[in-house]
Amino acid sequence: MSAREKPSSGLVGAGLLIVDKDAGVTSHDVVARCRKLLGTRKVGHAGTLDPMATGVLVLGIERATKLLGLLALTTKAYTATIRLGQATTTDDAEGEVVASADASGVMDDDIAAQVSALTGDIQQIPSSVSAIKVDGRRAHALIRAGEEFELSPRSVTVSRFEVVGRRTEGTFTDLDVEVECSSGTYVRALARDLGIALIGVGGHLTSLRRTRVGPFALEHARTLEQLADEPGVSLDIDAAAQTAFPHRQIDADEAESISHGRWLEPIGIKGVYAAIDPSGHTIALLQERGRRASSVMVVRPATLR
Repeated sequence: MSAREKPSSGLVGAGLLIVDKDAGVTSHDVVARCRKLLGTRKVGHAGTLDPMATGVLVLGIERATKLLGLLALTTKAYTATIRLGQATTTDDAEGEVVASADASGVMDDDIAAQVSALTGDIQQIPSSVSAIKVDGRRAHALIRAGEEFELSPRSVTVSRFEVVGRRTEGTFTDLDVEVECSSGTYVRALARDLGIALIGVGGHLTSLRRTRVGPFALEHARTLEQLADEPGVSLDIDAAAQTAFPHRQIDADEAESISHGRWLEPIGIKGVYAAIDPSGHTIALLQERGRRASSVMVVRPATLR
């Protein structure tokens, strides 16, 4: 909460909670746990993490749940370990092994060349256990039901794909990698495709940790155990809006006007941005269209002040 002033009625406890998710729990499990710890039903998440994955999961609390659909969480960063020489049904360690080959002799130069080929703007076939819908049903549900289907390639951007460590484990080669990519990129698909390119069999993830989503990184995050010791948001609704969006300063009269849902004169900022009053509070999120800067969300409507 702001040290300057207690939040207005209806904004108590509102903000973003950045959780460092443990392995073995679902994103929905995390939401349920946070509802209990924070004593509210108003908890939502901006995207999910697979159960085996750890790291950054962004949650909205109270009124900040309305921010979630507006957040520009289009870039993500991960650390992962890829096992070359073994393909699984899920492209990770939780799936059944479907093929194996000796990958212990793969050359570093060959690895570097194929990693480079998977970097940049690429066409990627998502993992078959993804949440992508096929005829109205999730792909992962179809897989569990034993149904066959094909997913179409999608355009994604892998801005960084770097091998930072290599180990030989019997006939397998394990690669520690760091990946920065666009939303919609599947790191497990990178593991699969790298293995196919190098040895014709495939690879899979043995670990995956998300280190950043948009502007929110592990430095903002707490584990559920830490949250239990000190319940509360990571960023109150003011800090959240000012971290996630560009912003403009407005005077008291303008703040009063947009708190009633009126519009302001545009100043040439593209996309959604925050309007900040003289006391540092976020009054609304605005977007400019033509001759108006209109609110897409009034954070502090006059009725709550």
